[in-house]
Amino acid sequence: MWLTAHTEALVRKLRQYVLNLAARCQAVQAENVTVLEGGTAQISCRLQNYDGSIVVIQNPRRQTLFFNGTRALKDDRFQMVLFTPRLVRITLTNVSVSDEGGYFCQLYTDATHHQVATLSVSVPPETPTVEVKQEAVEGGEVELTCVSPRSKPAATLRWIRNGREIPGVVSQQDNGKTFSVSSTIRIPVERKDNGAALSCEASHQALGGQKRIRHYRLDVYFAPTVRIVPPSGILREGDSLSLTCSVSGNPLPRSILWSKINDTLPERAEISGPTFQISRLSQSHNGTYLCQAQNNYGRAADHYTLLVYDNVSVTTTVLPTPTTQPITSHPTTPTLLTPSFAPDPKDPGAVVETHSAVPYAVIGGVLALLVFTVICVLIVTIWCSVRQKGSYLTHEASGLDEHGEVQEAFLNGNDASQGKKEYLL
Repeated sequence: MWLTAHTEALVRKLRQYVLNLAARCQAVQAENVTVLEGGTAQISCRLQNYDGSIVVIQNPRRQTLFFNGTRALKDDRFQMVLFTPRLVRITLTNVSVSDEGGYFCQLYTDATHHQVATLSVSVPPETPTVEVKQEAVEGGEVELTCVSPRSKPAATLRWIRNGREIPGVVSQQDNGKTFSVSSTIRIPVERKDNGAALSCEASHQALGGQKRIRHYRLDVYFAPTVRIVPPSGILREGDSLSLTCSVSGNPLPRSILWSKINDTLPERAEISGPTFQISRLSQSHNGTYLCQAQNNYGRAADHYTLLVYDNVSVTTTVLPTPTTQPITSHPTTPTLLTPSFAPDPKDPGAVVETHSAVPYAVIGGVLALLVFTVICVLIVTIWCSVRQKGSYLTHEASGLDEHGEVQEAFLNGNDASQGKKEYLL
């Protein structure tokens, strides 16, 4: 009797030992997994020496998802894709950070065994945004903030301009399971910086070495500049005038104002945006014309002075100047003048080619002949005049001699009347 009771107790202990050993051999293993938000996670439970015991899978909130391959929680994102004596696997689609945590793989035998599969969700940053605190005005500075509102772990931000990093002030905020990150820079701006390219780069381990980049162009506001593009050449009566007013500024002025200083615009003036035109110019259109433009940051103007000349074709004839030559028996050879250029008296800026109406050789020959003829006439005239004067003086001297002889006869007592008569005869 005592032997039988002792034998039964020994059998029970041996049975319990075998059960415990079998339980220890029926271990369960779970694998940790990391997945990107929005992706699909595979949660696997590996079994050893499975004998058909109950297998239960629970979520981090200890809600039962599957009981021996049967769905227990109504969440269609979870699917049982594999159930074998060695491996149990479920999938979770469209993973979010709220799904993160430990998933329990439990094997129910005489002793419960479980293993936790940790699900980690990585949240890569979206393309960051750029915020401008205030307008960038010429001569001031602009404050730009690059923002990555959500990432896990926190993203890294960098400002880049012309291939160089601009140091910024970085701040980070914990939003529970995700982080928001910002980087702020302040840079001075001038007119030349308008349209300058900057970029904000977001780096993250989940991007596999790639970057999310936000490109940004500076928008610098400045007062307008105005320049009138003048026509080329000289304007004469009957010509047409076309002026273009070149305007820049940010914002670009919406309207351009044309005016004439101290006068009203001509009736025939036509204005089309930046273009000012006058057809068939006259000297009454002379004056100074003004182009003006303005925006919220200032105004500017430029002027053009119109000078219309007479529409007259000028032809100038250049005659050779005679030069004094020694008197010779033959006329002097005339000097030939080559064509020259003389300024237009009505248009100081124009150059007009002069032409002779008569051949220079003919003009020179005629003038030389005239000069020679005049000189010959003068010589003959002077010679004749000298001859006549000499003859007169000779007769006058002869008369005086006769008078002296008469006086001498009178003094000697001769008959004066006879002597006088004789001398008279």
